Amino acid sequence: MIELRDVHKAFGANTVLNGVDLTIPKGESMVIIGGSGTGKSVLLKCVLGLVTPDSGQILVDGKAAERASRDAFLARFGMLFQGGALFDSLPVWQNVAFRLLRGAQKRPKAEAREIAVEKLRRVGLKPAVADLFPAELSGGMQKRVGLARAIAAEPEIIFFDEPTTGLDPIMSGVINELIREIVVEMGATAMTITHDMTSVRAIADKVAMLHGGVIQWTGPVSELDATPDPYVQQFIHGRAEGPIESVR
Repeated sequence: MIELRDVHKAFGANTVLNGVDLTIPKGESMVIIGGSGTGKSVLLKCVLGLVTPDSGQILVDGKAAERASRDAFLARFGMLFQGGALFDSLPVWQNVAFRLLRGAQKRPKAEAREIAVEKLRRVGLKPAVADLFPAELSGGMQKRVGLARAIAAEPEIIFFDEPTTGLDPIMSGVINELIREIVVEMGATAMTITHDMTSVRAIADKVAMLHGGVIQWTGPVSELDATPDPYVQQFIHGRAEGPIESVR
């Protein structure tokens, strides 16, 4: 569903991606791990077309995105943002139905609200939440609203950017379970970037380790602990010593 071929991206003298090759099959959940500043978010933005690679190819379902069909291209994606990114001035249901109230996918207001309430129910929130504002919700509830928005338009591909950041361990576990259930239920292709190894083990079918601008290792999550790759072993065990240099 998603294929990156020799993708390069630099910002001035700072090379972030230095020849990334990665394939994410349809219906599979791929989690990308790596330290802060290794380019995980840049990689995601390249796939979405928010950042243009300097060279290389990015194909979605075998095709490169064209500017003329950008709206149709983006309609295939859903996104759960790291900080929630909810609109403070809109009630919860309008946040969830944001895409359904605009553009090519526009639905009548009553229908959009009905879909929003159903998606809120799917992530464990009651209908009464629909008319609240984001500021009236806890961090965990806001994350659920963000997840409901990500799936509101039934996307084929869903991106998760640090889905458990800022949540306590129990709520993190709840969000991880919800993400896994929903991805499997929808048959969606998922791409997640995270530092949280608990999330990795809960969400992933496969894992890719990004370091030094390239994919250092990729494989099934079941092989993560057994791989002898020194980059992976240092990262997953949080060791100070190893090939990944810590900033002191």
